[in-house]
Amino acid sequence: MSESVNADPAELAKFSELAHRWWDPESEFRPLHQINPLRLDWIDGLADLSSKRVLDVGCGGGILSDSMARKGATVTGIDLSTKALRVARLHALEVQTANLDFREVSVEALAAEQPESFDVVTCMEMLEHVPDPASVVQSCSRLVKPGGWVFFSTINRNAKAFMLAIVGAEYILNMLPRGTHEYAKLIRPSELAASCRAAGLDVMHTCGLEHNPLTRRYWLGNDTSVNYMFATRRAS
Repeated sequence: MSESVNADPAELAKFSELAHRWWDPESEFRPLHQINPLRLDWIDGLADLSSKRVLDVGCGGGILSDSMARKGATVTGIDLSTKALRVARLHALEVQTANLDFREVSVEALAAEQPESFDVVTCMEMLEHVPDPASVVQSCSRLVKPGGWVFFSTINRNAKAFMLAIVGAEYILNMLPRGTHEYAKLIRPSELAASCRAAGLDVMHTCGLEHNPLTRRYWLGNDTSVNYMFATRRAS
């Protein structure tokens, strides 16, 4: 892999090994299936996905991409995991989702190729897996049209997030494969906000994604101490 590509080969290998299980709602990807309706409704409520051109950065097996296309958007999902994209394409064919395509390309390369091309850009659960998250934020800003929306979700870096998102989720409850997240790569909201400002994105809304491990219920709230989302807009 070229050194200029903003990706960690170990991270790509990690998700590639699990790619065939992406669409199994009882697999390691169960949390993604559970939170997807919450994320989708939050995004759609702010950006109104119908008839929009949408880019899903780090789309993996295409769970969010597929659901946004079903809201009436024309969606392109990009990822650097060949196996995950193969699964995403196969699923789209099986369920015959319209207006949905996938490409194996980095967000930086696509930003150079198609600047200001999308009404909405989503980058969910990806920033904590790349060597240079600020570069991803900058590229997302380049890709969205002036006035367009860019959405991010990631995990806070603090003791509570370490205990719940890593120790609890990966080692005690086995909700995620062990080693899914590295504490040092987690991102504080203040750090993400600084990256957004530097990229010309205004943070319009923040939202916490909360979870009760006993009931396995997820909901949106104001607590951003563990999982959180940003809704940003590029200046017109």
